[in-house]
Parts: sequence; structure tokens; C-alpha cells
Amino acid sequence: MDFLISVLEQGMIYGIMALGVYITYKILDFPDLGVDGTFPMGAAVTAALLKVGVNPYLTLIIAFAAGIVAGICTGLIHVKFKVRDLLSGIIMMTGLYTINLYIAGTNNVPLFSCNTIFRNEMTKKLFGNQVPAWMDIVIILVLVLICKILMDLYMKTQSGYLLRAVGDNDVIVTSLAKDKGNVKILGLAISNGLVALSGCVFAQQSKVFDISMGTGALVIGLASVIIGMSFFKKMSFVKATTAVIIGSIFYKLCVALALKFAGSTATKLVTAILFLVILVVSVDRKKKVKVNA
Repeated sequence: MDFLISVLEQGMIYGIMALGVYITYKILDFPDLGVDGTFPMGAAVTAALLKVGVNPYLTLIIAFAAGIVAGICTGLIHVKFKVRDLLSGIIMMTGLYTINLYIAGTNNVPLFSCNTIFRNEMTKKLFGNQVPAWMDIVIILVLVLICKILMDLYMKTQSGYLLRAVGDNDVIVTSLAKDKGNVKILGLAISNGLVALSGCVFAQQSKVFDISMGTGALVIGLASVIIGMSFFKKMSFVKATTAVIIGSIFYKLCVALALKFAGSTATKLVTAILFLVILVVSVDRKKKVKVNA
């Protein structure tokens, strides 16, 4: 039971990050490696704020805002300075490593004595010192649903349609007298905001900030998007945001099962192999579609 609860918690937390990766990978077709720096940035901001007694719910908004700033910086480097998309992400990822250390003050910050969105005065009044495990899942689920619903609503707005158009055919955006560069920057800002929010929730759930916690974040996000989009490709009634979140949970389940039998020392190897299998399967499906056509 504890195993499934852990998978659900982490799967949904990374699901928020996967929503952000979905914007850059699927909609903008932008390989944003800055995700590996933005995820721990959200955690670093959270750790710094919780240590000085800031309301844990307020840290969600501040971490999201910090991610937006990071996304804007990536967009400016790419759009205004004409740096290639891949290099823009690498530059931000590298720079954010040091910035995160400055924000947190050190490379590891324990948060066991701090109030979090999972353990605070409100939960103590309701449940005492023994907060049930299902309460964590409920809190994370509410956050995930809020992010998903807001993203679905945004995609139906004029700005959301422009964002999709930039990824599909940026000439259309230009013909509408809109700056495609500004639309890209907006998309990167929203994406990195969600990634930082995911890092914020992860830090409060694990009760620690570690500078290395963002390593492989992009891989997890991409795998979640690919799994979700592949599984529900033929189910038009399932929205892309829902598919991505379910993909994240399934990915974490696969990794957790593999590590349960292979051991924690094989974490990176298992992740790499699983991601390779996911990519190979998705490529095979694309080839079959082209052959049938």
C-alpha cells in the first residue's frame, strides 16, 4: 500500500512538470533543457522561504513566478539574442545551478521542522500529529487538477491558439500581425512556471532541497509526455493534459517496479533503458503509420 501511495504522489507531482514539458516539447517543439535547472529552482525558492517562516501555500505562487522569470530568460536568449533553442536551454540550466545555490544558501536544506502544505497548523487541528497518508494524495491531486483545468481553459483562449500555431506554423502567427517571438517567450514562461511549481511541491513532500534533484527532470517529463500521448493517441475523448498526467504516473510506476528488483544503485541505468524503450516504441509506431499511408 505504501508503495502505491508513493508512486501516486510522485507521479502526480511530476505530472505538473510534465504539463510544462508538454508545452515546450509538443506545442512549441522547443527542446528546453532549462527544465533541469528550473525544477530545483522551485525547490530552492521554497526551501529559502519556508526557513524564514513564509506561509507554505504562498510559496507555491512565488515558486511559479520564479519559474516564469526563468522561462522568460530562456525565451529572451533564444528570440532576442538569436541563440539556438537547444543552446538556450543549456545556458539557462548551467546558470541556474549557481543561482539555485545562492537562493538556498547551500546544496542541501532539510525542511523537517518547517510547515509545509502537507503538515501545518491547519492539518494539526484537523488530524493532530498523525496526518493520514491519503491526505497528501488529496492535496497533490487538488493541485494537479487546478493546473490541468487552468491549462485547458488557457488553451481555448486566443493566446492559447496562438501558442499552438507557433509550434505548427509560425507563418500563420506572423500573418495575424502577432510577434511569434513573444508568443514563444510566453509559452516558455508558462512551461517553466509549471516545472518550478512541481519542484516546489516535491521539496515540501520530500521535506528536503537538494541541488541535484533536478538531474534527469527533462527525461522524466519527456517520458511522461510520450507515454501519455502514445497510450491515448486514438482516444480523442481523453485530453492531452490528462494523458500526460497519467503518463507520468505510469512512468513512475515502471521505474519504481524496476528499482524494487534492481536496487537503488541502478536508478540511472533503469531510467535510461526505460526512456530508450519508450522512444523506440514511439518511433516504430510512427514508421507504421507512414507505411500504412
